[in-house]
Amino acid sequence: MNLAPLLDVQGVCKSFRKPDGDELVVLENVNLTLRPGEIVGLLGRSGSGKSTLLRTIAGLELPSNGTVNYLGAPVDGPAAGIAMVFQSFALFPWLTVLENVKLGLEALGHPEAETRSRSLKAIDLIGLDGFESAYPRELSGGMRQRVGFARALVVHPNILLMDEPFSALDVLTAENLRTDLVELWGNGKLPIKGIILVTHNIEEAVLMCDRVLLFSSNPGRVASEIKIDLPQPRDRTSPAFEDYVDQIYVEMTARRVERMRQAQAQGGPGIAMPLMHVSPNQISGLIEALAAAPYNGKADLPDIAYEQELEVDELFPVAEAMQLLRLAEVEGGDIKLTHMGKRFADGELNERKEIFSRALMAHVPLSAHIRKILDERASHSAPKTRFLDELEDHMAEDAAEESLKTIVSWARFAELFSYDDDAALFSLENPT
Repeated sequence: MNLAPLLDVQGVCKSFRKPDGDELVVLENVNLTLRPGEIVGLLGRSGSGKSTLLRTIAGLELPSNGTVNYLGAPVDGPAAGIAMVFQSFALFPWLTVLENVKLGLEALGHPEAETRSRSLKAIDLIGLDGFESAYPRELSGGMRQRVGFARALVVHPNILLMDEPFSALDVLTAENLRTDLVELWGNGKLPIKGIILVTHNIEEAVLMCDRVLLFSSNPGRVASEIKIDLPQPRDRTSPAFEDYVDQIYVEMTARRVERMRQAQAQGGPGIAMPLMHVSPNQISGLIEALAAAPYNGKADLPDIAYEQELEVDELFPVAEAMQLLRLAEVEGGDIKLTHMGKRFADGELNERKEIFSRALMAHVPLSAHIRKILDERASHSAPKTRFLDELEDHMAEDAAEESLKTIVSWARFAELFSYDDDAALFSLENPT
């Protein structure tokens, strides 16, 4: 049966005005539907607009363009029937568990007897029976997040929005809470009709969701949709589960790899290419892990992520930095060390520095640009603003800052040039 959607998002765009007057586009032409009985996942890297979309759906932000319709009516402010659970627990520390949970119903003006009864049932449902009089400081992180869930569920919303609700928890606590929620959902015990989950954890998305929308970045768009056709409860170790995880890894890496190759084939994107901050230690650590048994230079991305306990936002930037430096190749959900990557893994510290330095000069235009300016100046120095202003002609201020932070870290390891943070000054230690 093709049920009418609970939620229909059509052509949503969201932009913000920057201090310099330019427009920063966060979301572009996003379409999404949520039907009764569905859990839809929004999966992507940090900065891909997922949380902004969730706030727009909740009515906490208004779209710059496009429409958000809930039960056929436009959302133009906080919508009754849509509740949200945040990454941070967002509890009032001076209120008890029961008092925190009661807040939503009290704000809606429900009678005290009904408010207390429904709040106690929500607390019991979410597994906190007996902790009604406890304060947040007395609870573990997992228990505090359960209070957040109870507070959202007590108003009996049609739609529950979850913004990375497990990311602040340790691995075991997060797994326990996910399992409990999936079981309650599967048994029809949650008083809700649909869920939208924002996550950057691929296994979490495959474990919980019926459909997963993959977001690309800058600006945030729905790059593709994957239907997870597996019965609940799902077995992480099953071949079918692993196939979905592999498929998502391949989808998420393929577009970025292709864009990088196109830029390289056209002579590189120059200094206009934003660089995510990845330390040399992170690069060295992943190279060493790949070079060692059982990988011996090549690994499946999901496998290396699991073994190294890395999530998408941690693994992908390191893998992409290695590809940029020609220390590894990423393709088809696999990562493979290049010849120079293997030499780096086998080398002593001085040889690693030399390999890194040559890679920066050959393949990272911003490094070569800064070094050229420093070589040409009589003082062999230049202020940070010299390069920051130049970068801000091509990218947002925060992206320019992060790119310079990355270059400083890489150049220090390679002994390519120095940077004095107090003086905000680039220089050569031993100019030639």
